[in-house]
Amino acid sequence: MNKNQIKKYLMNLTPLFGLLALFIAFLVLGTIQDINISYGLKSIINQSVVVAVVATGAIFIYTLGSFDISLGASVAVSALIGGMVYNKTERIFVMTLVCIGVAVLIGLFNSVLASVFNLPVFVTTIAMLSVLNALVLVLIRINGTGSEIAVPAAAVKGLNNTPFKIVVLLLFFLISMFIFSFTKIGRMQKFQGGNPVCAKLSGIKEKKMAIIAFAMSGIGVGLGAFLSIIYAPTLTKNTASSVGMDVIIAIVFGGMPVSGGARSKIYAAVVGAFSMTLLSQIMVMFNLNSGIGQMVKAAIFILVVFLATSDQRGKMLPR
Repeated sequence: MNKNQIKKYLMNLTPLFGLLALFIAFLVLGTIQDINISYGLKSIINQSVVVAVVATGAIFIYTLGSFDISLGASVAVSALIGGMVYNKTERIFVMTLVCIGVAVLIGLFNSVLASVFNLPVFVTTIAMLSVLNALVLVLIRINGTGSEIAVPAAAVKGLNNTPFKIVVLLLFFLISMFIFSFTKIGRMQKFQGGNPVCAKLSGIKEKKMAIIAFAMSGIGVGLGAFLSIIYAPTLTKNTASSVGMDVIIAIVFGGMPVSGGARSKIYAAVVGAFSMTLLSQIMVMFNLNSGIGQMVKAAIFILVVFLATSDQRGKMLPR
């Protein structure tokens, strides 16, 4: 390999090196401060898995050069409706299907809305964010308590364990990776994200790619809603409130270019989600308050975006 190829290869591995460095730092600091490492790792997985699953599906949208800001609200609505269905049927399988089905319908509605009004996808998702947040309040009010929708903790206790959550994440990741990396759908989406003008002239149907992307994202959102119920079966208006922004940060942390296209990486979602959580845990060890922690995340976010785009300025194809 020549120098440029080696540089490109190392740049692609940078997020993985960063995750490994954060993991080693967590182990070292945890050992020095004599904390329970196994409990800390379990906590990291619990905090990361929902964001990782949702972000894995969202990669398909980001590859098109767009983004969905309503993902957190979509998780909340899907979880609330899934919880309501469980309380009626007392069937976990039915609840899971409802969570996924509702999330997919919301995603498809976003893509169709953008197509009908010929608007950028992110514009429709900003509008949907307000609609979904309002729907969350309505659903909680319909439930009768006015403040929460609760699934019996005993019903999901058997699923609230680390191996099950890892299996769910791994299965969805492998399916997404196959579609993204080894099918023509993934190749066409990367092409469209890199240059929608050429993609359209090549016969790639923009609306079809958007529908597929939002359907895959919806599956991720539905699984995220299901995992949210398992972890915290008492659902409130604050359920998944931070997921939307966490997904954006995680994808960028994982080395995903904000412009999408051929440089998109399916593993960025998982790498970024766990990196972000490890960073948060390390800042807790240093007794940094949440405000300083958010400032550190913002600074790193800007730095990662700058480094990821510094060698691409002036090379972007017409969009």
